[in-house]
Amino acid sequence: MKVILDVMGGDNAPRELVLGALDALEKCDANIVLVGRGEQILQVLADEGLDLPARLEVSDAPEVVEMEDDPTNVLRTKKNSSMARGLAMLSEGYGDVFLSAGSTGALLSGATLITKRIRGIRRAAFMSVIPSIGEGNWVLMDCGANVECTPEYLLQFGCMGGMYMELTMGVKNPRVALLNIGTEESKGTALQRETYQLLKKASEDGMLNFVGNIEARDVMSGLADVVICDGYSGNILLKGLEGMGLAFYRILKDLFTSSAKNKIAGLMIRKDMSEVKTHLDYNAFGGAPLLGISKPVYKIHGSAKRGAVSSAIAGAVRYADSGVIGKISENVEQMKMHAQQPTDQTENA
Repeated sequence: MKVILDVMGGDNAPRELVLGALDALEKCDANIVLVGRGEQILQVLADEGLDLPARLEVSDAPEVVEMEDDPTNVLRTKKNSSMARGLAMLSEGYGDVFLSAGSTGALLSGATLITKRIRGIRRAAFMSVIPSIGEGNWVLMDCGANVECTPEYLLQFGCMGGMYMELTMGVKNPRVALLNIGTEESKGTALQRETYQLLKKASEDGMLNFVGNIEARDVMSGLADVVICDGYSGNILLKGLEGMGLAFYRILKDLFTSSAKNKIAGLMIRKDMSEVKTHLDYNAFGGAPLLGISKPVYKIHGSAKRGAVSSAIAGAVRYADSGVIGKISENVEQMKMHAQQPTDQTENA
């Protein structure tokens, strides 16, 4: 397994990306190619008193994709950037999976144009793994790649998300739910109502396990393994959950430091709170795949530090080994067939 890592993207590049790659060598049986400005990469290693390890190599890429760059054409204008070079290496078969913490829009555009979508998949989608209350995790897609969606897109998101959960997370017959403003079948806009009917028919035919609509307040409750929605709604939901998590810990910190009594209580449950924090920490995954692309592409959180980068690399290796892309490819025609079936609303028109 050869991992291609863009070390120039994200808030903490290149240092945290390089250090995360070093840590990942201990977790994964993989070689890692660091793509970026060679002098800066070697300087990070020198600052740590290290030489270049045997399973690590450097591919020099002098240009950097900046966050303010136009994501739709930056990889054309910066062909020698670490992101463009890394995607090209993946496309040409030099590696097995590509990771970047850089511009989400540029990564989506580049993966679509350079690495290409799976034939028959209408849109690639960002998927995020999120912990449930209690045990287990669930995935949300799309998280921001497609602001406007059609029922066919959402049907494909549900199928792809289910395959990911089954093959990489070991969830048998994963439950797929549609994000909506209510659980009733008639709720939502035309997009949600039509998508509901497509998912219902696909579930009846055994393509996936559709469990109906789910409201935002219930997504953390473990009622579904895959929650699908358009990228606009998904991005708002994801950032809302992140914000609530940060606010929750801030409130608890203030509570347990507000008095001597509360400080003692905080010390008594310190270990338990640490376990809760670990379970809810996004760094446990560090990133998520861009599903629908013909080769494994993985997005690392932009603010990721070495621990999250290491976790993301481990997750990307599991994704590349899982066979999810092949499974999606095998089922594309079936997805297309179900998307062409008339919904109950069309039949009753």
